[in-house]
Amino acid sequence: MRAFFPTDSCKELLLNAINPQSWLQVERGKLSKLSSSSSSMESFIKVPEPPIVPFFKPVDYVEVLARIHEELESCSLQERLNLYLLQFQIFRGLGETKLMRRSLRSAWQKAGSVHGRLVFGAWVKYEKQGEELIANLLATCDKCAREFGPVDVVSQFPRIEVNETYPETVVMNGDKSLKKVNFRVGDENIVCDRQKIASLSAPFHAMLNGYFNESLCEEIDLSENNISASGMRMIGEFSVTGSLSDVSPDLLLEMLAFAKKFCCERLKDACDRKLASLICTKEDAVDLMEYAIEENSPVLAASCLQAFLHELPDCLNDERMLEIFSHADRQQRSIMAGAASFSLYCLLSEVAMNLDPQSDKTVSFLKQLIESAETDRQRMLAFHQLGCARLLRKEYDEAESLFDTAVSLGHVYSIAGLARLGYIKGRKLWSYEKLSSVISSVNPLGWMYQERSLYCEGDKRWEDLDKATELDPNLTYPYMYRAASLMMEQNVQAALGEINRVLGFKLALECLEIRFCLNLANEDYKAAMCDVQVILTLSPDYRMFEGRVPASQLRTLVREHVDNWTTADCWMQLYDRWSSVDDIGSLSVIYQMLESGEAKSVLYFRQSLLLLRLNCPDAAMRSLEFACQYASSKHERLVYEGWILYDTGHCEEGLRKAEESIRTNRSFEAFFLEAYALTESSMDLSCSSTVISLLENALKCPSDNLRKGQALNNLGSVFVDCGKLDLAADCYINALKIRHTRAHQGLARVHFLRNDKAAAYEEMTKLIEKAKNNASAYEKRSEYCDRDLMKADLEMVTRLDPLRVYPYRYRAAVLMDSYKEKEAIAELSRAIAFKADLHLLHLRAAFHEHVGDVLGALRDCRAALSIDPNHQEMLELHSRVNSHEP
Repeated sequence: MRAFFPTDSCKELLLNAINPQSWLQVERGKLSKLSSSSSSMESFIKVPEPPIVPFFKPVDYVEVLARIHEELESCSLQERLNLYLLQFQIFRGLGETKLMRRSLRSAWQKAGSVHGRLVFGAWVKYEKQGEELIANLLATCDKCAREFGPVDVVSQFPRIEVNETYPETVVMNGDKSLKKVNFRVGDENIVCDRQKIASLSAPFHAMLNGYFNESLCEEIDLSENNISASGMRMIGEFSVTGSLSDVSPDLLLEMLAFAKKFCCERLKDACDRKLASLICTKEDAVDLMEYAIEENSPVLAASCLQAFLHELPDCLNDERMLEIFSHADRQQRSIMAGAASFSLYCLLSEVAMNLDPQSDKTVSFLKQLIESAETDRQRMLAFHQLGCARLLRKEYDEAESLFDTAVSLGHVYSIAGLARLGYIKGRKLWSYEKLSSVISSVNPLGWMYQERSLYCEGDKRWEDLDKATELDPNLTYPYMYRAASLMMEQNVQAALGEINRVLGFKLALECLEIRFCLNLANEDYKAAMCDVQVILTLSPDYRMFEGRVPASQLRTLVREHVDNWTTADCWMQLYDRWSSVDDIGSLSVIYQMLESGEAKSVLYFRQSLLLLRLNCPDAAMRSLEFACQYASSKHERLVYEGWILYDTGHCEEGLRKAEESIRTNRSFEAFFLEAYALTESSMDLSCSSTVISLLENALKCPSDNLRKGQALNNLGSVFVDCGKLDLAADCYINALKIRHTRAHQGLARVHFLRNDKAAAYEEMTKLIEKAKNNASAYEKRSEYCDRDLMKADLEMVTRLDPLRVYPYRYRAAVLMDSYKEKEAIAELSRAIAFKADLHLLHLRAAFHEHVGDVLGALRDCRAALSIDPNHQEMLELHSRVNSHEP
């Protein structure tokens, strides 16, 4: 291989940014000599400490979710809004994106106030950033997608009805009846109906009909009351008609201030509504929000709020609006957001933290969040979040006070913040003891051991990290630390094995970065190239080495040390990796192929399929959008649009796109999409013949073996469902002939249905041997063997992918059958602690019911219904258990 001599610009970049060791610039053969320095290696493979995240993380999230569900059944509309927001915060702490969004959507749908609808509508829209293409596609399908469009704010506020009535009075000046009154404004006289003006408010009635001198005057001078002649003329007109004609904003503002001064509530309300209806842009909102607050005009303020929120996050760059929102007092917050003030500042804080968690605007919004909080739940979240921001800004004393308050309010996770601050201030033992105290006083969670590991050394640290992984395999830091430590000990294979453990079930960027460093240190440039290309696939702008170096520049550097592949080489490599179920390797090859500029739409589509398989839906959607962008024909673009609609839950619209594509041009992908969508959208077996026909048509169209293998596999599945086992077997065998490795699973099912369990087991063994990612294969094989082998396979599944829930459920069921109820419940609880899964909670609820623990069953039922409120079996179990509640 060539020596590792980067270009001067890249060399300087690395030297300045990451301080790489000298082995990066020398012959490969000298690595062993240079890498013997552990300090040298440690400075290169650096594992950052896990962050203190600004999330609500209760010790027992199931208990809190259950309580929320119970409270939702009997609370007021405003309390409901706050409960859904709390539910959102819990799901965010658990990393459950879909459930987070559903909670926000529920808050928006059930908001009892216009302010709640505005805030949560804007929040859902913010969470759906980048989905404009989906909205446009739905519009082409005659389906309204503007559900978060502008709200008619004016219509949401009840009109002010003034109950006071004033008797018709005839004012006499001597023997002369005074029916009119002249208001002098400067040099002009405005003639008004005296009694109509008097009816505007109590002060005017007293002035014109009471014991004031003005009651006997035909002319009253209002020149010193900040009203123009035009304004007074419009007020006189309003007193007669009760409505406002076309009036300029400036004049409306003048009349609004006048109405407030003279307590003319109907006039004030009319001006408020008229001004609100004129708000169209953020600039309008900026100009008028201050007036709305000063004049206590809630309709205008709500309209301004809507315009402002419509342009999140860009509107946070407007200094005038920031000034208003950052320094509002309680009354001003009430005018702007009503009872939804806490929700509003939760949203603004979220957006600000996503932009820059250390910024002044983040801190100012979080301060307002604390001021807006009305319950201890809200306060603990607000204090914790501001504590996190202060910690990042190295404002340690302030952070400590905030975390301490959050802990006193009941947020145990904030103790991690206190421990980190203690360590920073040189009180390492205190931090260790603080975490130890927490661990001994509650059911410990993974983050507690992970945090405590930072404050000890040697075997104790490893023990804590192993315990953290056991309790919560979602935590990536323990894997990264162990991998880096093993590399320091020159145990390359063990280090790679450790980081591969987590990458086998969780494609985390920080873990890919660590593996890139390990491969680079091991001078395995092909593997390093693979990792950096997958990083760039997931996040094109990703920066490595604590954000100092763009991943794209590191790729340029490493590329000098790998062979260039031709287009034919790339397709062969892709075929090999796809066939061996190496999804990460396949992603890397596709990234490299995209550089050639050929067939980009096809490659982006293949990329999206892999990303979905790897549970990266956002990246997959981005790839599908690129596929649409680079489509070379209308019929091809229609297919990709159909997949976008299907993947976002719009199955019928996706089907229509497929049908339109077929009418334009009969292609493999169009037939495949229609067959796939039809299978998923209909449970009726009568549609099977249509699906079979569509897949057979697809196979007659030109395509490569990667896709034809998938079509044969799907066709085999339909034949199995129809009981046509011989035809199914033929499909799977033909798929295997073109190296579609996953067809082994289908063929195993055929063997099983033919009562040949041994052949089914053998078929799945072949898949396990060929597939690089094979946790699902072990899980499927467990169905075809006796209990002891099944137990071994499911233990392997948990080792390979601890997030898969079936093994926990099976083991718990076996324990329950053996009358080991406590052990069965403990097995389920082990997984529930780190994964909010409906099926796990459902089974545990049933176990609790079985052993007579009604409260435990009720708690799990309610928590499960927070995950899926419409799950029929869960609703039935909840109803049954609820009837036995003491």
